[in-house]
Amino acid sequence: MPGNLKIDYVEFASADIPASTAFFADAFGWGFADYGPTYQAFENAGIDGGLDGSGTETPGRALVILKADDLEAALAAVTAAGGEIVKPIFDFPGGRRFHFREPGGNELAVWSEN
Repeated sequence: MPGNLKIDYVEFASADIPASTAFFADAFGWGFADYGPTYQAFENAGIDGGLDGSGTETPGRALVILKADDLEAALAAVTAAGGEIVKPIFDFPGGRRFHFREPGGNELAVWSEN
């Protein structure tokens, strides 16, 4: 097992980043860090997270992201346990991650700083 993986980040897909940021700021007082026109990280929400407006994810669902010290070991553990890799390891600003679907159908992701 690749260590104790814990929920570290939650990502919401958004079809309208400006409207989503305005809503969460007005309704809950969240702050945002701008990572370009298709991504905003939210702050002061009780857990780290972001809004993804890239269009590659389906609005209306949250992506729960686990953090790993060893991304390759986490990938091997997910695969060995019967998880289906739906996005292989890819780089993003701040680290690398992969997405998987567990046998019950939920999609999650695992990320690492290196």
